[in-house]
Amino acid sequence: MTLVAILSGAGISTDSGIPDYRGPQGVWRKDPEAEKLVTYEYYMSDPEIRRRSWQMRRTGPALSAKPNAAHVAVAEFERTPGVSLRVLTQNVDGLHQLAGMPPRKVLELHGSARSVVCVRCHARSSMADALARVEAGEDDPACEKCGGVLKSATVMFGENLDPVVLGEALGISKACEVFIAVGTSLQVQPAASLAGVAAEHGARLIVVNAEPTPYDELAEEVVREPIGTALPALLKRLG
Repeated sequence: MTLVAILSGAGISTDSGIPDYRGPQGVWRKDPEAEKLVTYEYYMSDPEIRRRSWQMRRTGPALSAKPNAAHVAVAEFERTPGVSLRVLTQNVDGLHQLAGMPPRKVLELHGSARSVVCVRCHARSSMADALARVEAGEDDPACEKCGGVLKSATVMFGENLDPVVLGEALGISKACEVFIAVGTSLQVQPAASLAGVAAEHGARLIVVNAEPTPYDELAEEVVREPIGTALPALLKRLG
């Protein structure tokens, strides 16, 4: 059984209508102020930032997006005989699971935009329920259990990754025989370092990304073609 790890970043979801962050049309390049909406310190200290964040979630494309050809190709590859696949994703959109990847085989390094969590009592509930409250007129809905501040169950700037999830991802990166980094700038740590860990432990590193990454020189193969066609072709070849 060959253990294959796929680290996916924002670039795999752009064909689904979700813009990336650092690319030429990226969210941060178009609106540097938008970064404050997902920065923990600003979010917790400024009710106006929270109100804007809820409106961004309400109108943003993440929850209505559908999986694209790349997500589908990954889910199909998971069913390849002789292959054990794990997806380590920096994305919070849940599209790998919607495409058919078993949830237990997807590690969401930066959390999920499909849930909300209370920062005080840590109660979790669905994003859809929270957004329904926003639609009904609550501009900054509080936790219904304790009245604490609600946030998306994603890792904001200024927050640490879940150590359990990160530990599992490190273990997979050390053990895999093939590591494919797709649609990620490999600049956001600690997720980006997983590519280096895999290469150091003998994995065949393949980078599929439009822009150069800091780990290209470690890669056995670098693919600059559009992900929607390049990744399905690569996985078909590997399968």
